[in-house]
Amino acid sequence: MIGLITAMRCEAEFFENIMTDKRSVKLGTSTFTRGKIGITEVVLSVCGVGKVFAGVCTNTMIVDLGCTHIVNIGVAGSLDKNIGVGDIVSAKASVQHDMDTSAAGDPVGLISGINVIELPCDEAFHDKFAQYLSAKGRTLKTGIIATGDQFISDNARKKEIVSRFGACAVEMEGGAVGQICYANGVPYNIIRMMSDCANDDADDTYSLNRDDCAVELADIFTGFISTLC
Repeated sequence: MIGLITAMRCEAEFFENIMTDKRSVKLGTSTFTRGKIGITEVVLSVCGVGKVFAGVCTNTMIVDLGCTHIVNIGVAGSLDKNIGVGDIVSAKASVQHDMDTSAAGDPVGLISGINVIELPCDEAFHDKFAQYLSAKGRTLKTGIIATGDQFISDNARKKEIVSRFGACAVEMEGGAVGQICYANGVPYNIIRMMSDCANDDADDTYSLNRDDCAVELADIFTGFISTLC
């Protein structure tokens, strides 16, 4: 069963409207809706913005609801000049750009306890999605997606994240989803459509594009997920 995690309601509404055999339960601060998209069984939840909410939601999906694969889906900011607004990115791995114990001698981004920086995503799922998009005439971009409890809208901070991690996109939940999945031995993926370019104009472009990008991505991904069993 696939767990679908979004940060915001606008990223989840399309999925919620198309799901069948729906039933919902509230656990903690999140509501989890179980049902089907096509023939695929899914659990959908709006976790809230930020790493803590995302991590708690992911753990609940795995431990309490039995999800065997987690997909974090929604909008993000592009860090790559070759990836523009409306492009879809599937992470090959996630990092947490605001994780910093360098004062203790660790490299920036090292996640203490599991001692890794990059949290790899599921390649087989990525490849299936890439093939699906290709058949629809679209290209799936890929790279490292950086996560942190910051909305990046500053050219200097953007350059710093790219320089340190080689990331192609930035958002606020995926790396936490990845950490919890890594700890539980559950595969995960991050699928994001670019709503802005994480630069000095990001506040305006994000507000302008967020809802349309969220709906378009959900529509595309619904077509894909409905083919899975």
